Amino acid sequence: MNGDNTFPAPPRREKTRRGPQRVGRHAPTDHRAPRHGRARRAGLIMARMLVATTALAVLAGTGLAWSAKQDFDSGFTHSTALGEDAPRSGGGAVNILLIGLDTRKDLNGNDLPKEVLDQLHAGDGTEGGYNANSLILLHIPADKSKVVAFSIPRDDYVPVTGIPGYQQIKIKEAYGLKKAAVQAKLIDQGEKDPVVLERRGREAGRASIVTTVRNLVGVPIDRFAEISLAGFYDLATAVGGVDVCLNHAVDDSEFSGASFPAGRQHLDGAQALAFVRQRHGLLNGDLDRTHRQQAFLTSVAKSLKDSGTLTNLSQLTELMDVAHRDVVLSDGWNLFDFARDMGSAGSVPVEFRTLPVVRYDVIDGQDVNIVDPAAIKREVRAAFGQEVPATTTTAPTPASVVDVHNVGTAKGQAAALSAALTSMGYGAGLIGNGDSSDGPYSAITYGLGAADDARALAELLGGLPVSASPSIEDGRIKVALGADFTMPTELSPTTSTTTPPTTTTSGSMPLPDRGKPLSTNIGDTIPCVN
Repeated sequence: MNGDNTFPAPPRREKTRRGPQRVGRHAPTDHRAPRHGRARRAGLIMARMLVATTALAVLAGTGLAWSAKQDFDSGFTHSTALGEDAPRSGGGAVNILLIGLDTRKDLNGNDLPKEVLDQLHAGDGTEGGYNANSLILLHIPADKSKVVAFSIPRDDYVPVTGIPGYQQIKIKEAYGLKKAAVQAKLIDQGEKDPVVLERRGREAGRASIVTTVRNLVGVPIDRFAEISLAGFYDLATAVGGVDVCLNHAVDDSEFSGASFPAGRQHLDGAQALAFVRQRHGLLNGDLDRTHRQQAFLTSVAKSLKDSGTLTNLSQLTELMDVAHRDVVLSDGWNLFDFARDMGSAGSVPVEFRTLPVVRYDVIDGQDVNIVDPAAIKREVRAAFGQEVPATTTTAPTPASVVDVHNVGTAKGQAAALSAALTSMGYGAGLIGNGDSSDGPYSAITYGLGAADDARALAELLGGLPVSASPSIEDGRIKVALGADFTMPTELSPTTSTTTPPTTTTSGSMPLPDRGKPLSTNIGDTIPCVN
């Protein structure tokens, strides 16, 4: 964003290039309660709510321990962006999306104070736009036996709907691009109040990022929480800093401000923010950054436990102020009762994972992660213990003929997909390059009578956009394969290779390495990360 509420511009899209001169993919408790009144009640409640501090560390650290339930819940900004008709989890399970928003503005669109921006090492307030640079999806099963958390790399290149001019974007951009589009429309309609523009634009952005994540992972999102860039700083400061462990020394003074030796160390609020924001000079780029975010949440939970903050009324009041200033919750989420219920489960294990990335690429001048949406859906559903929808191998034999157009994917990919679909029962259609009716991105269109087959095919190919078209013959489906397309593993002729990059850059790109899952218990040890 350009920082002007009255005349919003689309967020500036990064065009950093990977080069050989850079490393990695990017170039550049139990406490006895006090005896009196509120403090005693707070201590008793928080002793039972400790498990929630890791499962919701972004929020837990910002204040899950008020002595006054009404004061706690009423102070949050709530959002209706989930929508009343959105799918919900069944059987008592809950899926929660945590959104870390890289904005230098408050909830009304005002620049943060200069002294705060200086601490953030984040420019003068015009940088950053409204990218959702931190996305973590939590699953809490009904029996609360184990929390599973998936970090979603911010550069994953995914389909998007409802944003004029865009069909494929980095997933982090779904918030800011939608916000800008809605604000521009409101201005055209005569709206001039900058606060109204900011609030309605951000509501649209929240709905967009929730929908985009839900379409990628293939599971319901029942609740969400949004925390701003300043919120990470305020959180780390309010808990007295965080302990981290680095495998290697880092020096990113020019960008994030991160400059730390190897080993275990204690970081203050500004340093902790630099720790989670660094992306230059890391062995695995943004994938390493997701591991840092996971380590940060674990450290916050441990800090809360070890410092006694959970039973200190003055510190709890400071945390409450941070939460109410920096956190937005989905409508209807009573966080106090939720934390109480989680606390009754005892010491729940937490497993942090990172969504898989097939390869790195450059599309339209931007570094992106090419992903396999079908594989992501399978992995997330399996990790969450949810039933995987039947594939076309067990569904009725398709009756439609499929034409496959190459509009930017690797050579031979259209023919390979056509052969795979033919072996599954789809009729063999035409294979060739795209024409004027095709856009530059992967999509599925279909004619009369082919709707069911088209939707099943879209699911099989990882959730591609699908729509009816009067220009498609009855009983036929057209699949356009763009540079964003990745062949699902089960359709690949071999499993030993992946498709090559569609563009080249100087030097070689490292293979994506999301690392092993990070398993911990509430307030346990601090993991060492890159």
